[in-house]
Amino acid sequence: MVRGTLVSESVRAGAEISGVAEVTLVGVRRVEIANASPDQPLRWTLIDFEAPDGQADALAVAFAGALDRPGWYVDFLTATDKYVVFSGRIFRYRRGDASGRTQAQAYALELGVPPAQIDWPE
Repeated sequence: MVRGTLVSESVRAGAEISGVAEVTLVGVRRVEIANASPDQPLRWTLIDFEAPDGQADALAVAFAGALDRPGWYVDFLTATDKYVVFSGRIFRYRRGDASGRTQAQAYALELGVPPAQIDWPE
């Protein structure tokens, strides 16, 4: 089962995330962010979602086409893999693969993502 969280503010204005079957909304919550970058709002709306593992690649492509720049991302897990998706860029690695995680984190830092925001779960 795919499990992840999308920050609604990360979706580019005018973008749409669609065409992925069987995505389930698990919950929506608002949080205040202490470590926001200068171009990020201080309050985020978090959308928790699930989908069958077979939809992971389609979901990653949909997110990659909808996320705003420069440093927004969405991450999610399947039973075996970790996905970290940026606008136009998808990182997929086996859960627990330190090399894959390091590559995704390095890219996030290049985009200006604050280090405190690259703590995604494995």
